[in-house]
Amino acid sequence: MKKTTLLLFFLFLSCYFYGQKGFGFYGVNEKRQEVRFKFVNNLIVFPLTINGKELSFVLDTGVNKTILFSLLASDSLGINNVERAALRGLGNGRPVEALLSRNNTFRIKNMTSNDQTLYVILEDKFDLSSKMGVTIHGIIGYNLFRHVIVKIDYNKRKLVFYNPRYFEPEDCKKCETFPLTFHRNKPYIDAKVQLDDTDKDLIDVRLLVDSGGSDALWLFENSKETIKPPTKFFNDVLGEGLSGTIYGKRSRISRFVLGGYRIQKPTVSYLDTLSSFNARKYKARHGSLGGNILKRFKVWIDYPNKRMILKKAGSFKSGFNYNMSGITVVYNGKTLVKEAEQSEIKLYGGSNSQTSSMDQLNFVTSYRYVFRPVYKIANIVPGSPADEAGLKAGDIFMSINSQPAFKYDLEHIFGLFQERDNKRIWVKVKRGIEVLKFKFRLRKEI
Repeated sequence: MKKTTLLLFFLFLSCYFYGQKGFGFYGVNEKRQEVRFKFVNNLIVFPLTINGKELSFVLDTGVNKTILFSLLASDSLGINNVERAALRGLGNGRPVEALLSRNNTFRIKNMTSNDQTLYVILEDKFDLSSKMGVTIHGIIGYNLFRHVIVKIDYNKRKLVFYNPRYFEPEDCKKCETFPLTFHRNKPYIDAKVQLDDTDKDLIDVRLLVDSGGSDALWLFENSKETIKPPTKFFNDVLGEGLSGTIYGKRSRISRFVLGGYRIQKPTVSYLDTLSSFNARKYKARHGSLGGNILKRFKVWIDYPNKRMILKKAGSFKSGFNYNMSGITVVYNGKTLVKEAEQSEIKLYGGSNSQTSSMDQLNFVTSYRYVFRPVYKIANIVPGSPADEAGLKAGDIFMSINSQPAFKYDLEHIFGLFQERDNKRIWVKVKRGIEVLKFKFRLRKEI
């Protein structure tokens, strides 16, 4: 009888665990899992294990497919049931070739799924790792969110995955719940915008909830009669999509309203028609809500119950900055750098000494060679301060503001170019065999 009971229990456990589609929790009593993440350029990067190999993925509510960028990573994954496919996303280029693989095993701590579909891009023109300065193997969205509830704590850099069977919303008087609508497995939220101080009325908009977008807001010109091109803007490279570079106009709007939350003067990007062609196929969509707004909240994303819960956790008044240099910087591998190793001699003075009881001398005794990061210019916006100074795409940074470029990480460089209007920037670059020096000032256009 005891053996029969144990057998039934394990059969029930097996059915609960393996019978689910999407991610499930080990055991019937697992209620939640916590995972730390890196926050880079308003994007969430966290560890995801695929077929036994731990990789780094971007958590992206704006995608309905799981995509691996690098075939080098897939070589050791043993991906299953492979066939050819094509993917198309934002950008004005052609679809990208990919391999479609089914029945892969994904794991996040004690959450796992054995039925995951994975797209592997054959030629990684997207190259997200070089643009972010950290290794990123892919992006995941709907396939993770569809059977769990996810809390994003941007301040603590922590993800909490809840088993929907046991999830109870926090007793939170300052929280607000928003319904989500779905189209092609992507979540949309309804909000309001005031484009200009002279506008009397707020415009209703439907926005893709896009944790994989680093901007605050995107809007599609003329997606509504009242969404007109901005009067004050500058042309900019807004990012990279699966189908190529995304271009558009960078501007500000007067106000963004989401339920009871009111955000003044956020930045906004208006995508050009070619870059947003595929996104515009969903006629009810007017743009995207991105990481530069989401990071100001604690966010509960609840696909099973078609809702999102927000609690204010950051300032609405500051931080809507943008790159004022016109330079798109990317990581460009590593180089060997000769560094001095210093030794110390401690000198002890007597009681009558006028020096301190212990002085210290530092001197170079040897050198070592270490690998340090290299950064290059991927794009220059025409008419920008960097363009006017004479910098060009392909230039390799040697120093920035008198500091060797390798002493910065990419996030620090992003911040430097967003710091303040009229800030002076000195750079030394290598162009071919030439070493050139330039200086310019950051310029606030909007």
